[in-house]
Amino acid sequence: MTMMLVAMSAAAQKPIEMNLWPEGPKTSNNDPKDMAKVWVYLPNEKKATGRAVVCCPGGGYTHLAMDHEGHEWAPFFTSQGIALIVLKYRMPHGVWQVPGEDAEETMRLVRRNAKEWHINTKDVGIMGFSAGGHLASTVATHATGDALPNFQILFYPVISMEQGVTHQGSRDNLLGKKPKRKLVNEYCNEQHIGHHTPRAFLALAHDDKAVPPVNSLNYYEELYTNKVPASMHIYPSGGHGFGIRQSFAYHLEMMLELKAWLSSF
Repeated sequence: MTMMLVAMSAAAQKPIEMNLWPEGPKTSNNDPKDMAKVWVYLPNEKKATGRAVVCCPGGGYTHLAMDHEGHEWAPFFTSQGIALIVLKYRMPHGVWQVPGEDAEETMRLVRRNAKEWHINTKDVGIMGFSAGGHLASTVATHATGDALPNFQILFYPVISMEQGVTHQGSRDNLLGKKPKRKLVNEYCNEQHIGHHTPRAFLALAHDDKAVPPVNSLNYYEELYTNKVPASMHIYPSGGHGFGIRQSFAYHLEMMLELKAWLSSF
């Protein structure tokens, strides 16, 4: 395990840091201090496979866990020749379109820079944790064209916006306290899975008390019904928010299973 970590650390390159909207965002969240940024971690050119992953950390749509659900994943991916693009998306502050616009623009940014970054435009995925998993699954089920990912990786994701199923804080922060039924349906992402939806990897703990596992179960069931390739891993314990922390009891198994899944297509 130690040797694996050393090798992964050696594979990590200093990231390229960029403002996502250099000329200003498409939609304002009325907080000029909250700027969307990306950090691009590229593998060694000789090892680059052309694959890339856009990473959306979680935080209930109020803050972002940028390290254990973001930057600290870079060595895992770059050691496999995969570029990792960590996104600091803006908080909605009542403007529900904002996080999705940031995530979709990041997907386009990666494809616009594909030649320079040695990325295959047909092999760009999205990854998200908790509320970031809701954002990633929103892009995976709603985006079109250059914003649509080729695969999705979801850790203990918020999927539904239904009362009693969702994570209430994420729902309130994204949609407001009293959203209209149409808006709730729009962001219940299990309702928007179709044959266009990209293949998925889901990981969560059985004892997650923050985001009910039924979010992932319903999403997986719809993926299965729509014949979308999917792999779901439910670990006996670990609660919510473990990310890449080695204190998670099933950390090694999770990393090996994700690596195996990435090698399967």
